[in-house]
Amino acid sequence: MDKRPIGVFDSGLGGLTTVKKLSELMPGEDIIYLGDTGRVPYGSRSKETIVKYSCQAASFLAGHGIKAMVIACNTASSSAYDVLAGSYAMPVYEAVSTPAKAAASQTGCGRIGVIGTKATIGSGAYESALMRISPDFTVFSAPCPLFVPLVEDGAIEEDDVAALAIAERYLRNLRSAGIDTLILGCTHYPLLRGVISKVMGPQVALIDSGAETAKLVAGDLSAKDMLSGRDEGGSTRYYVTDATDGFEELASRFLESDIRGMVQQIALE
Repeated sequence: MDKRPIGVFDSGLGGLTTVKKLSELMPGEDIIYLGDTGRVPYGSRSKETIVKYSCQAASFLAGHGIKAMVIACNTASSSAYDVLAGSYAMPVYEAVSTPAKAAASQTGCGRIGVIGTKATIGSGAYESALMRISPDFTVFSAPCPLFVPLVEDGAIEEDDVAALAIAERYLRNLRSAGIDTLILGCTHYPLLRGVISKVMGPQVALIDSGAETAKLVAGDLSAKDMLSGRDEGGSTRYYVTDATDGFEELASRFLESDIRGMVQQIALE
């Protein structure tokens, strides 16, 4: 047993999709969440900058005595995972390979779509992961840079006119390509699930990268006998690098739990 907390970081509030699933799967675990809201989004940054920001976030979490680290940000996963995994003795989990495996098992026609930030799509991380599983897959990718600002601004309802118009512009080619599975390659994107599903249609299965990663973490920590041993009672501490007000409001809505007054602003530099 290991009663130390699990650390999770993301560029903003999207990683809460991972936190929510982790809490559902392991209700007895304490979690420390860091959202780098002062520098969101990571997706338009250079790889060097993404690695720098990710190392700062990881160092902050490690300073809280965590037992495992989850890179909930797909952009950071594709750019900085190797650096972070080689820097810490604790388990470090990324958010790319497990969703790719889930998509591979879900697809019927072998035509898989991937959406993410410019950095994630530019890295080719998902394409590489899928090709390692089967070279017979046909992968179609599309960067969706405005999805993160939409989420951060709270424009997440499936009938939001602006969100639907932007999603239509980004996704129409994927829909025309005849994919049957779409990887939401950014932890912000599940908050737009209704919008994305409305544009793509019910025949396309959506793969939530954050939820799939949380399943891996829960199973792996259990296999390593690193869970707290508690069946319930786990708590979550929230840290952000910008003002807390907007984060608290959106996070409370998504988590279906009022976290106002529970978020602390910190500085990473």
